[in-house]
Amino acid sequence: MSITYRVGVDIGGTFTDIVLLGSDGTIHTKKISSSVGNYAQAIVDGLSEVFRETGLDGGVIEEIRHGTTVASNAILEHKGARVGLITTKGFRDVLEIRTLRMPRLYDLSWTKPPPLAERYLRQVVDERVDHAGRVERALDPADAERAVDALLAEKVEAIAICLLNSFANPAHEAMLRDIATRKAPRLPLSVSFEVLPEIKEYERTSTTVINAYVMPIVATYLRALRQGLNAAGIPARLLLMQSNGGLTTDAAAAERPMNIIESGPAGGVVGAQALARAKGLPKIITFDMGGTTAKASMVEDGEVARAHEYAVGAGIMIGSRLLSGAGYTLKVPAIDLAEVGAGGGSHIWIDGGGALQVGPESAGASPGPVCYDQGGEVPTITDANVLLGYINPAHLVGGALKLNAGQARAVFEAKIANPLGMALERAAYGAHLIAESNMIRAIKAVSTERGRDPRDFALFAFGGNGPLFASGMAAALGINRIVVPPSAGLFSSFGLLYADVEHHYARTFRRLLRQADLGEIDAAWNGLARQASDQLAVEGFTGARARLKRSAALHYKGQSYDLTVAVPDGPIDATMVKHLEEAFGQEHEKTYGHRAGPDEPVELVSIQVVGSGLREGRAVPQSVQSSRAELVAQASRRAYFGDTYGWHETPVLRRADLASGRAGPLIVDEYDATCVVPPGAHAELDAAGNIVITL
Repeated sequence: MSITYRVGVDIGGTFTDIVLLGSDGTIHTKKISSSVGNYAQAIVDGLSEVFRETGLDGGVIEEIRHGTTVASNAILEHKGARVGLITTKGFRDVLEIRTLRMPRLYDLSWTKPPPLAERYLRQVVDERVDHAGRVERALDPADAERAVDALLAEKVEAIAICLLNSFANPAHEAMLRDIATRKAPRLPLSVSFEVLPEIKEYERTSTTVINAYVMPIVATYLRALRQGLNAAGIPARLLLMQSNGGLTTDAAAAERPMNIIESGPAGGVVGAQALARAKGLPKIITFDMGGTTAKASMVEDGEVARAHEYAVGAGIMIGSRLLSGAGYTLKVPAIDLAEVGAGGGSHIWIDGGGALQVGPESAGASPGPVCYDQGGEVPTITDANVLLGYINPAHLVGGALKLNAGQARAVFEAKIANPLGMALERAAYGAHLIAESNMIRAIKAVSTERGRDPRDFALFAFGGNGPLFASGMAAALGINRIVVPPSAGLFSSFGLLYADVEHHYARTFRRLLRQADLGEIDAAWNGLARQASDQLAVEGFTGARARLKRSAALHYKGQSYDLTVAVPDGPIDATMVKHLEEAFGQEHEKTYGHRAGPDEPVELVSIQVVGSGLREGRAVPQSVQSSRAELVAQASRRAYFGDTYGWHETPVLRRADLASGRAGPLIVDEYDATCVVPPGAHAELDAAGNIVITL
């Protein structure tokens, strides 16, 4: 039987990572610099290089799975479409008023980010529907026509429609949609009852506008990528990673791009979840450090932690996640990630008070760190790690990227060590520790701030720099077990291969559980389940290959915020109500440290269904074998481990050399990542090829 391949592609700020996985378990990997002007180009070029190296051709590619930052970049750089918004009279400024939350409590100079739909592009219509869906003031068709005409006269590139309480009765939004479609059939439309039929006026408006804002950008990108792949003789189907950790088709992503905003970091978490299940690890914290940012997430009892809303373009999340309000709110499920501006390319600098700082600015792919010798003039974390002996001073990426350690030393001495009056290695180690402490804050944001003790978890480290920093961070947090997967530096791409196609559906359905008509709730859930099943059937997933999971957002009566719990299969009856109240009470106690008494009424806020399309056979073969010959390593190099241990002549090994276990200090040099095991730690290879470090 001929071997077919699936491809995982992850575009980062510095590198584009490509993994080809054969049906026989063979892996081909490629890491190339991201093509910032046209991200699609790097994918086509990278695959063409892999074909040249391996003798394969595009015909053997079964599907391409892709994590992309193209949508989030459009928002960060304010390069999305010119969006017009139609809303209810009196609600024109919801995007400006927001939720009155401040991300920095005592900073009087903080200004809100500008709305993605400018005020003169926001039209109102005189209509009113109450919270139960009763029409109090009908929408006049002439008023609807006027609002649409006004936006078309301004030459908008997309229209968002979001009326008050339309989740309870969408008739007025449907009228506006039909008028806009008739007048401008090709114009992208984002309509709130189709996009997000849920309560919370600002969140729903913001999500609907964001979806419209990135629609033309994402559609153009996906079209260019499809054309590039076809021209290169790769007709394989294209699947996009969503923020929630599931895959979607390119057609669905173009229609609902709001689901792929945080597409980039999700692949690694999904891969970590799969390996943790295989390894029998009930609790892991994932730590992914690349060239630009570091990200942390949590997998508990085999389930990824998901947030039901997040802010995009809020800058890098460095401190507490309890302070929100920056950026643009998106109320769609996403893997619960905390992110800091600390990567290999993060700038090291001295502030006005003479203190050493790291990030959040990054050297990116171009010019890159000083040691890349491509014009970089600001020292970075990668430069510090070269000077400390952690990174091979001659080259990275299997020799494809030559390094100039002498240049890094000269610049670091002139700009950092001499002004601080410190020895070079102590200044470099200080920068390493500051980067470490910044990233520890991200880990605390997904653990301690969620009521979890990080000492109960294993640290799962990947990304080009994750395995280099993992041991120091784990020691500081009291974590004693670290897992470094195979192809760690390309693991976000590899993780894409573990994901399933997923579609998430939700609707607001507020009812006090003990007084509710349970048949009505049951019927509503069945309606969402039908929607999910129909979408999966269109994509070829039926029978045993289509799986549905229910969940519910609940709170105690009178609370503003809710918590989500899983809903088992079965009818919604008195036994199910009892189960939901108890599950919610337990989750409340886990998250907030307390729960109300049994008499406190619990309110259902919204109902949710996730439809998953499952592959036939195993997602990833039991054992995978890299086609890339392991590097013939240096026997050893001098590495610095702080004032306690100083300089050590440190053995440099290949991953395979850890089969029988070794005590630190040691360094594992690989094509895509470097793993540092400090003095006092022990590392060995498990049956699946993971490096397991015990502190």
